[in-house]
Amino acid sequence: MLMFHIKKKQITAILSTILIVMSVMTPAQAKYDRNTAQQVEKVTFGTVESVKHVTEQQLIEDQNQGWRTFGGALIGGLIGNQFGGGHGRNVATVLGAIAGGAMARQYHQSPQYIEYKIIELMIKNDDGTQVMVIQDEDPSMAFNAGDDVRVVYLKGYVRVDLAM
Repeated sequence: MLMFHIKKKQITAILSTILIVMSVMTPAQAKYDRNTAQQVEKVTFGTVESVKHVTEQQLIEDQNQGWRTFGGALIGGLIGNQFGGGHGRNVATVLGAIAGGAMARQYHQSPQYIEYKIIELMIKNDDGTQVMVIQDEDPSMAFNAGDDVRVVYLKGYVRVDLAM
């Protein structure tokens, strides 16, 4: 019986470690595809009339919510199983699982946001037309009113760069 009790504690420790590691991992996602070629539809040149810096917040969806709840229920059930005997032990196990799952779910209920810095450019093209472009802010490319720019139209989006 002592051997079974030691193995049970080891299994509990291993499962707890696995669940904690899994709850911390988050998938990384690239905002843009790298090393790809895009066919250019049109290129125009113009002058920046106005620049507006904007901060946008996007809600981060928790991809691990189910695993956290499951892990909390599992750990709560294991802890509850240590108390009582007979039917009391069963009740303690169930209550521990419910409480553990609820606590794990509640632990990460506060919304988390990621912040993007974007820039809004009003551009007067050399042909007299105006275009407004909103794109990610690039710290290595600062735009100011009066700058000469190149507007590159690609399939599905537009990109503005300082004219060379």
